[in-house]
Amino acid sequence: MDIFKPIQIFADLVTFNWFSLLPNSYLGNAINFFIYDTIKIGVLLVVINYLMAITRYYFPMEKVRDILTKRRWFGLDYLFAAALGVITPFCSCSSIPLFIGFLGAGIPLGVTFAFLISSPLVNESSLYLFPAMFGMKVTVLYNVVGMAIAVVGGMLVQKLRVEKFVKPELLKFKSRNEVEKEFGVGKLSVKELIKYFWEDGWIITREVFPYVLIGVGIGAMIHGFVPADLVEKYLSNRTWWAVPLATLLGSPLYANSISVVPVMEALVQKGVPLGTALSFMTAIVTVSFPQAMILKKVMRWQLLAMFFGITIVGIMVMGYIFNAVL
Repeated sequence: MDIFKPIQIFADLVTFNWFSLLPNSYLGNAINFFIYDTIKIGVLLVVINYLMAITRYYFPMEKVRDILTKRRWFGLDYLFAAALGVITPFCSCSSIPLFIGFLGAGIPLGVTFAFLISSPLVNESSLYLFPAMFGMKVTVLYNVVGMAIAVVGGMLVQKLRVEKFVKPELLKFKSRNEVEKEFGVGKLSVKELIKYFWEDGWIITREVFPYVLIGVGIGAMIHGFVPADLVEKYLSNRTWWAVPLATLLGSPLYANSISVVPVMEALVQKGVPLGTALSFMTAIVTVSFPQAMILKKVMRWQLLAMFFGITIVGIMVMGYIFNAVL
């Protein structure tokens, strides 16, 4: 079940009925993509930031943060975060609101990075579509390697201690006692709580959303106007540089995994090696210009470069593994 289907229906109505654009035209695809993703990510920003405001108020985040940072979990916390990314039906941009919420709640940066990498990389398409299209061997290997990339990436970020490159306002959150003191009462009424949760969540939403518009706008132009034949031409080569090329070609693009998997299947059927096709697909769904624009509001360029570097290298490693094994 696609929970975002009503948004797609509305985007189709506006694009093809109200604007009278052709469904298979470059401009029609670009406009449809922009409307759909702007609404989807905007709704997710509002809902997730509101829920995280509630969580910060009621949940003992200081204790959770202390547990995750002061006890030895031997990687299980990173594995749990990566597993959470697997079951969330988000693309690279849509997972950012939850990533911001985790940071604002005081969850360690490396753990949140494991989620940010795995959420678009290993998702519902790899669980449900891959078995039918590529078989169980490919499905299991892809999910294992994808989870490993997320866990190792998160651990590396945590080991380097780069919290200073996160925008500082996201690392600050008020405890329940601080909020009640601010209101000057012992316990807030339901009306006061609703107002506070909305205002707390809206602070991050209004700061990030302009970057959503810019990022999705860039993604829409690329999504609508980059010809598929150009990609196919250069990916059919079986030399060592095909995997890096596929990764670099896919990185600027932007789409969710459901829409990219059929393209990947078509590439494989036309002779593109599976590992090369996987690198192209995972680069599209995991790293993109729109994601970079939104994350730039969350983190400084040093951490942004580190995230993209770790993820891109992981995608290339995945491509080489599949080309060597299968």
